[in-house]
Amino acid sequence: MSQLTFTIIQSDLVWENKTANLANFEQKLNSIQAKKQVVILPEMFATGFSMQPEHLAEEMSGSSVQWMREQSKKHKIILCGSLMIKVYDQYFNRLLWVQPNGQIIHYDKRHLFSFAGEDKHFTAGEKRVIVSVNGWRILLQICYDLRFPVFARQQNTNEYDAILYVANWPEPRIMAWDTLLKARAIENMVYCIGVNRIGSDEAGHKYPGHSVVFDSLGKDLVFSSKEEIVTATLSKKHIQEVRNKLKFLNDRDHFSLE
Repeated sequence: MSQLTFTIIQSDLVWENKTANLANFEQKLNSIQAKKQVVILPEMFATGFSMQPEHLAEEMSGSSVQWMREQSKKHKIILCGSLMIKVYDQYFNRLLWVQPNGQIIHYDKRHLFSFAGEDKHFTAGEKRVIVSVNGWRILLQICYDLRFPVFARQQNTNEYDAILYVANWPEPRIMAWDTLLKARAIENMVYCIGVNRIGSDEAGHKYPGHSVVFDSLGKDLVFSSKEEIVTATLSKKHIQEVRNKLKFLNDRDHFSLE
């Protein structure tokens, strides 16, 4: 497929209240009138960025995961967002890519935000994950991963077409969010999608949104700083034309990730 539509739901979150958050996102999903193929929710969309996985995390059979399955099937969309997930005695900040047929692909956050103590409560993921849909390849990432460009670097000239970051990125460091998302798009010659939340949490952090989609030249296709739903349509033709004209990836450094 030559085009792929991403719908971003930029929303406030109710602190550690799964019932309220799922009800809010369900209402927002029901309200979308435009064409939707992939719908993205923020990081830890059911709870906010809480460091209480011992009380809030659920297994992959849990209610929030089942809700994602139900909404994906109901709306015939791919639904994506991160949750606190428990696996045996470990907790993961896990990004779920939920498909209408019930299949789930997941990515576990590799870079844990030690500044907030995330590394004290969660286990780091061990590998990158690239999903495929309609001929598109998308690299899944979460929030703090954005600060580590090597982890996102194209390993060949056509490894993936878009990179997706879901986040709870606070206001004091929002300039870094804006700058690094654009850099990831330009240096990898891909679309870069950043999905943040807005509002404030019980820890006193404010979130200004700035959800955005950059094309492979760093042009923003959508940008939002308020509670709203925005949609961007990505074009495979754009990716191909830019890479054929500007063969910068041919000159990349070669390395392997361990």
